[in-house]
Amino acid sequence: MPTYLFVNENIGGHRTVHAALERCFGERSDVRVEFVHGQGPSLFGKILRAPIPGLARWDLDLQPLRAQLVHSFSMRRRVSKALAGRRIDGLHIYTQNTFLGGAKLLRDYPTVITTDSSGMLNAMSIPYRTPTRFTKTMSRISLLWERPVLAAADKIFANSFRVRDSLLSSDYRVPAEKIERLEMGIWSPFIDHEPETRPMGRRPTIVFSGISLERKGGLMLLDLWRNELKNDADLLLITKDHVEPEHGLRVIDDLQPGDERLWTLLAESDIMCFPSLIDQAPNAVLEASSAGLPVVSNPIGAIPEMVIDGETGFLVDCKSPERVLEALKTLIRDPDLRHRLGHAGSRHVARNYSIRRSADTIINALDSVSATRCDKGERDAF
Repeated sequence: MPTYLFVNENIGGHRTVHAALERCFGERSDVRVEFVHGQGPSLFGKILRAPIPGLARWDLDLQPLRAQLVHSFSMRRRVSKALAGRRIDGLHIYTQNTFLGGAKLLRDYPTVITTDSSGMLNAMSIPYRTPTRFTKTMSRISLLWERPVLAAADKIFANSFRVRDSLLSSDYRVPAEKIERLEMGIWSPFIDHEPETRPMGRRPTIVFSGISLERKGGLMLLDLWRNELKNDADLLLITKDHVEPEHGLRVIDDLQPGDERLWTLLAESDIMCFPSLIDQAPNAVLEASSAGLPVVSNPIGAIPEMVIDGETGFLVDCKSPERVLEALKTLIRDPDLRHRLGHAGSRHVARNYSIRRSADTIINALDSVSATRCDKGERDAF
């Protein structure tokens, strides 16, 4: 039975993805999968990655790259320790940015990388940095570390067409035969069992799910609800931020990845609004769709592949609160439309975003590249 090591950046939605993968592989007896999860920086690491006053304002201090290099250094040490003196048949890295500087190690093992972004794409949507006219130029420096990691991998899965096209571009020059699109799935009880039909006559609930309200557009949604929608719908915020509950507003602030309460909360809701301007492949969108909720979101990253505009929800320019409000009002007023879009969304996720299917695809790729390396080694021996 092969043994594979899955390396997880363990940041944001990546933590949720690996919680689902761990659950998935726990059901299998044909493969042994071990996980190395990223950890937060030490005090010294925090110093090394700190913004530089003055330069940070213009995005000239390379802070995102320094932060990633600190994180990658820690991950390389932990992976090397996990590999020491053992037979590991292959590595799965999620994502390439978690292993900057580690190309030499990857060349020693059959390696598959899965990624929801490229460094060049990510540079313009870092949640705690405002892009400037220098951002694109400065972000090119990260290519010195990112390209070798991608080149060392035997196979690369891009989670969206946008990421695939970025990796094929002149910035990265990854060979087309090395890249395959993979819709990274989620674990959801509604993938195997369709959600129950929601009562048509009930007062609708809009749900938002995101660790940070400011980062994910939740503050704008909260303002819209208070000023325009409070009389017509309730609002459920699933977030780590503190918000005082009020009439019609419910706040859940203690949900962790893998918490089964999520599915009850989604089943009790009617509309998902995720107006983030920065996310690449948000699990929250897929989780809501799987539960039969129509989704209102922004057409960035992989979201236009997750949400089919006009069929499973509405994609609107979320920089415009008026457009978000218009989409929400349309869904609030029309329960039949909510049901139709939500049902289509649930089927779309079940067809394309099952974590079991994603796990099968990754393991098959690891089996293939491992066998290819083995055959090449035998040929080279002769």
